[in-house]
Order: sequence, then structure tokens, then C-alpha cells
Amino acid sequence: MLNISEEKLNERIDITDSVSGKFVFFRTHYAIFNKVLIGLFVLFLIILFLPWTQNIRATGNVTTLSPEHRPQTIQSPIPGRIEQWYINEGDFVNKGDTILRISEVSSDYFDPQLISRTSSQIDAKNQSALTYDEKINALRQQLEAQENERELKLSQAINKIEQARLKVRSDSIKLEAAETQVEIAKTQFERLQTLQEEGLYSQTDLEARRLKLQEAQAKLIAQQNDLLSSRNEVINAEIEINRIGAEYADKISKTRQEIFTSQGSQFSTQAEVDKLEIELSNYEQRSQLYYILAPQDGYVNKALRAGLGETFSQGEQLVGIMPSNYQMAVETYVRPLDLPLIHVGEEVQIQFDGWPAIIFSGWPNLSYGTYGAKVVAVENYISPNGKYRVLLAPDPDDNPWPKQIGIGSGAQTIALLENVPIWYELWRNLNGFPPNYYAPENGTQEKPAKSKSK
Repeated sequence: MLNISEEKLNERIDITDSVSGKFVFFRTHYAIFNKVLIGLFVLFLIILFLPWTQNIRATGNVTTLSPEHRPQTIQSPIPGRIEQWYINEGDFVNKGDTILRISEVSSDYFDPQLISRTSSQIDAKNQSALTYDEKINALRQQLEAQENERELKLSQAINKIEQARLKVRSDSIKLEAAETQVEIAKTQFERLQTLQEEGLYSQTDLEARRLKLQEAQAKLIAQQNDLLSSRNEVINAEIEINRIGAEYADKISKTRQEIFTSQGSQFSTQAEVDKLEIELSNYEQRSQLYYILAPQDGYVNKALRAGLGETFSQGEQLVGIMPSNYQMAVETYVRPLDLPLIHVGEEVQIQFDGWPAIIFSGWPNLSYGTYGAKVVAVENYISPNGKYRVLLAPDPDDNPWPKQIGIGSGAQTIALLENVPIWYELWRNLNGFPPNYYAPENGTQEKPAKSKSK
């Protein structure tokens, strides 16, 4: 009834005596049902105020913590042809074990004596370089001899100049003596001529005196010629010094030029030796690449290039190997919306595929079969799947992860966040709001109780 009328029939008429009234008012189970509804409502109100742990659920897979321990393929740095396999798929190999042997496919390396012949070329070039050393030493000795000879020649020419200058001085003195004798002879002739005119001397004496005057004049002319000859000798000696300097400068220059040419040839030969040594080292290193070795201990997963005589190019994958010593980790992917809530060191619960678990995401302390982990790396670049990659490592304070888990198996991750009332969590999900943003203080943060692990 809507009870909109002022006349209330239930007050005027007793309906409990009617059949319907008896059916409604005197059935005990309806009263119990009402009490149950009221109790459930009260329980629901109580539950709304219970704590709820916010979390981020994501999927991922098992991997290794260190990149060097993840499954890898072995490539050949050189092209070649498969000659012999030394292992089978599934075999365990130690680091350095030979997996297969290959041979050359390039015609530049077909010669089986390539290394020995290259070594012989290096020896020949080294001998050639030694020959240039000897030639350079001989040229330097020749240069030293030429310089010494030039010094001696110059000393000899300088001595000749000094001798010529002394001779010029001597001839000058003789010339002055001859001029004096001419003056004396001329004075005596003139005096005798005067006396002869006075009859004191004969004509014969006058002629004898004239002869002596002429002899003195002849000696003066001869002495002048000697002085000019001495001066010419000085000039010739100076010219000889210049000639000697020019001659030996040319010889020394040619010798030095030969030395530089020999040194250039020696350097060129040494460069060829270095180039051949590099080639020899490359050949020796290349010969060691004919055997493909295991880079670390592990199991051979699959031969990617099977058969004998099959050729492959440089860098092509030949065989896959799974390392035997590794530390497990889980890589999971979170939405961009949840990325600000993930921090390095955060605790995460993991459920591995194929491993039984009972999970209460809001009450991690009631979960069973999950294992603890911590965030060790958060990728700052979005992955092709539109999410961000997060790397998880085992929590050392939690139970160890099962050893039966294989690399690559799936995993479900639950990142535990803040504790909030259930009513708030329901309201958040109804409105599509993200979990509460927070940042750890001083690198630490209180966490909910850890779940029980198997």
C-alpha cells in the first residue's frame, strides 16, 4: 500500500484473521530471513571498512637477471662451410668446448700455406730493411769522410792564401828595394855624368854607370812583375777556396740526398713489414675461427644450420645455447598508467604458470603459492606492446623460487601498493581512477605482510 490516504484500514480492520494474514504474519522463516538480510547488510558495512591492499597485476615471463646468462645464439664472424659437428642437440658443453669445425669459402684464403708464405715475405722485407740500414750507415761514413776532406782542403787552401800574402809582402819589400836601387843608380849616373863633363871621369866610366842604372831599372820592372804574380796567386787561392766549398757542398748534398732516399725506402719497407705482420696476425686469428667454441657452460638447444658442406654468411646464427649457471628473474610489463607507481626496490608477489596458488590480491597475507620478488630495473622506453618493461629479481628475505621453473615460462605478478578501505577501492574502480600515487621515503616504505609460499 502507498499509504497516501488518511483512512488507515489496518487500524480499523484486523487482517491477521484472514487467510492471507495468517500466511504472512505467522510464518517464522520470513522473520528469520529478514534477520539474515539485516545481518548481511551489517556485515557488508563492516567489510566495506576492512583494509584492502591496492595492487597492480601484470603478466610476464621468467628470464635471467644477467643478460649474459640468457639464451643466446652463436655466430661465426667469418663466412664459411660446415665441415664437422662435434655435439648433438641437448648436449652439455663447457666453456671452450668445440661445437663444430668450418672451412673457408673465400678464394683469398684457400692457400693452405698462406701463413708460412706471409711469414717468409716478412722475413724478406726485414732483410731488405736491414740492407737499407747498412747502406745508410755507409753513406753516413762517406758523408763524414767528405766533410773531413773538405776541412783539410779548406785548410790547405787557407795555407796557400797565407803563403801568397806573405809572398806579396816579400815582393812588395823587394820592389821598394829595387826602386831605391834605381834612385841610387840614377843619382850616381847623373853625378858621374857631371864629373865626366868636367873631365874628371872617362866616357867608359860613364857608360858603365849607365849600364848599372839600366840593370837596376830592369830589376825594378821584374820585381813589379813578381808582385803582380803574387797578388794573382792570392786571388787564385781565394778562388780555390770557393771552388772547394762549392765542390764539397755538392758532394755532401748528394750524399745526404742518398741518405734521405735510403731512409725513405727503409721506412716504406718497414711499413710494408708492418702491413704484412698485420695480415699475418689476421690470418692466424682467422685460422682460430675455424673452430666454433662454446662461450660459456650450457646446453645446446638447437642447431640452426644443420648438415655438412652447408655454407653460411658472416654473422649468421649457427647454434643456440642455454647457459647452465644463471640467476632467475621475471620480466613483466605494466601499463603507462601504472608506471609512476613502480619504483626500484618495490616488493612484488609472483605466481608462476603451472605452479598451484591461491591468491587474494587484496589480502596478500592470505595468499598461498606466491613467491616474493623485488623490482631491480624499470625500463624508461615503451615496449612494442605499448607497455613498460619491469625486471624482477628474487627477494632474498622470502622463500626461494622453485628450481623446476624453466626460462621462458609465464608468470603473473602482483605489485603491492597502499592499504586502503574496501569502500574506497570499490569507489576507485567504479570511477576508473588509478591506484594512489606515492613515492618511497628515503628508499624505504612499509609493506603489507608477505604471502605464504609453497
